[in-house]
Amino acid sequence: MLIFHNPAHHAHDGRHEMFRGRLVPCHETPARLDYVMAELQRRPAGELCLPGAVDLGLVRRVHAPAYVDFLATVWADWVALDASNADVDVLPSVWPVRGFRTDVTPANFSARVGRFSFDAGSPITAGTWAAASAGAACAIDAARAVSSGATRAAMALTRPPGHHAGPDFFGGYCFLNNAALAAQALRDAGAVRVAVLDVDYHHGNGTQTIFDARADVLTVSIHGDPKTEYPFFLGHADERGSGEGLGFNLNLPLPAGTGFDAWRAALQRGIDEIARFGADALVIALGVDTFEGDPISRFLLKSDDYRRIGAAVGACGLPTVFTMEGGYAVAEVGVNVVNVLEGFSGG
Repeated sequence: MLIFHNPAHHAHDGRHEMFRGRLVPCHETPARLDYVMAELQRRPAGELCLPGAVDLGLVRRVHAPAYVDFLATVWADWVALDASNADVDVLPSVWPVRGFRTDVTPANFSARVGRFSFDAGSPITAGTWAAASAGAACAIDAARAVSSGATRAAMALTRPPGHHAGPDFFGGYCFLNNAALAAQALRDAGAVRVAVLDVDYHHGNGTQTIFDARADVLTVSIHGDPKTEYPFFLGHADERGSGEGLGFNLNLPLPAGTGFDAWRAALQRGIDEIARFGADALVIALGVDTFEGDPISRFLLKSDDYRRIGAAVGACGLPTVFTMEGGYAVAEVGVNVVNVLEGFSGG
């Protein structure tokens, strides 16, 4: 396995987020990836690689060009308003809700941030674009390495995560959708049908939105029931895609407190759907916030369960790309991620 790790991930280090009505230290921190890298030093599960330059042409086909331009320039615009802003992260404060227009991008800075976001928990910092774009490069390069036959499996080991980022919005700590970028890179390289299997605790709303009307990419997500769990407004079982994509989205919401037996049954249902779809390649949006000790999630998986997850995914026998998503029990993130990779490889 090739593991493309993000050399710029430390550049994105938010000072605070809005959480349950208060500004609190960010749950999504550089230490998350540091623990994975440390565990890989202890238990090598693949060859570590650095990505090349990001393919912005591909990024602009998955994400709206105006949104990509916003991400690339938002920090400079923020500091240009007032030099003292360099000491404060950007957080949205106003949003266009039902009935509001989104086809005209406002000139006002705060309105522009709200136009391209959906929550107040995803701070933009001086290094957000550098980290997110290098992470996108990891995902694209991982997919291209798999497509070329250089390796059966590769991982984009990166942060910030990606699966909540949609065609033209950020949120849920996510700015560019690495799983979607990997899926598109696989399609571009010749895979006729690609499946994205999201095993993060939170629904992959961005990925679903990006591929909602497409029949060439199947999206499957196992997650906490959106009636009670973030991101709340997408992820219900009756969402099956639209237009040409009708029938090519499968949501498997589960109640808080779900343990591994019930979770594994949902995983098998997702794997069966991927087999029926006839996928040529697979993307795993790998969140380990399903862990019993995660501070913002409510499933009860244990560290040993992640080996079984990896083994089940490996048994699909498909060229596979992993993208790193959530997991906020920071000290255990490395163990749980490497357990998945070892299980996938038969270790």
